[in-house]
Amino acid sequence: MATALLVIDFQYGLIESTPPATRGAQTLAQINAMIALARQRQMPVIFIQHHEADLPQGSPAWELHPGLARLADDHVIAKESADSFLATQLQSTLNALNIDALWITGYASDFCVDTTLRRAASLGYMVTVVSDAHTSKDRPHANGEQLVAHLNWLWANLAVKDNPIRVLPLAELATV
Repeated sequence: MATALLVIDFQYGLIESTPPATRGAQTLAQINAMIALARQRQMPVIFIQHHEADLPQGSPAWELHPGLARLADDHVIAKESADSFLATQLQSTLNALNIDALWITGYASDFCVDTTLRRAASLGYMVTVVSDAHTSKDRPHANGEQLVAHLNWLWANLAVKDNPIRVLPLAELATV
């Protein structure tokens, strides 16, 4: 099974803005540990980078977080919606790399991470969410910690015919 690591929208302006992302520094450390594990296993690392009116391409806020362990030859896919597959080069990149499984990390758990992983599972990719390597922000109805916990539970219990989503912490994923 050929697997790739997706790092979704972990961009400076989304993580470090006011209010900052929940557990931003901790999530960054976990994502970097995931990147190291992916490289050790010779998996491609693919960064997804969102842009829109409030996050214009080329702005400091739009840049991928400078703390990410990114290499010059890592793939970077631009997107304009919550779905990393919609009108992007993601699926063609995955096809070119013969990828059939994804490890998913990033920001925002309740928007782009959620939308992308549901789409990936529906497209037939074997999806593993790294439960301690995605984050969100406080929202009017729930704080960031509650959102992350709720979505981890939801994804682990989401019905996707013949393709359940795995939700594992980094420590457990490192042993499989």
